[in-house]
Amino acid sequence: MALAVPVTFAIPGPLRAFTNGQDEVRVDVPALTLRDALDILGTFYPGLRDRLLTEQGDLRQHLNIFVGNDDIRYTGGLATPIAAGVRITILPAISGG
Repeated sequence: MALAVPVTFAIPGPLRAFTNGQDEVRVDVPALTLRDALDILGTFYPGLRDRLLTEQGDLRQHLNIFVGNDDIRYTGGLATPIAAGVRITILPAISGG
């Protein structure tokens, strides 16, 4: 069993209704990957998981997630490794022209 590591999630404005208005939440997660961390986050803040992941467990298209300064699109997606003390930033995608 993996040891629990502290992880801080930066929560964007549209999702703060699911975190009692908090812009950051810290959870100790027995996580090896981003998927593990998101699953644990969803148990602490019901409803948030459905806004982040599809029914199939894939990241929703309109979101960007960074683990530290790294965009998960280039680090393994939901399989991105999680280190103790890392900051995970959830950002809604912005489009326009």
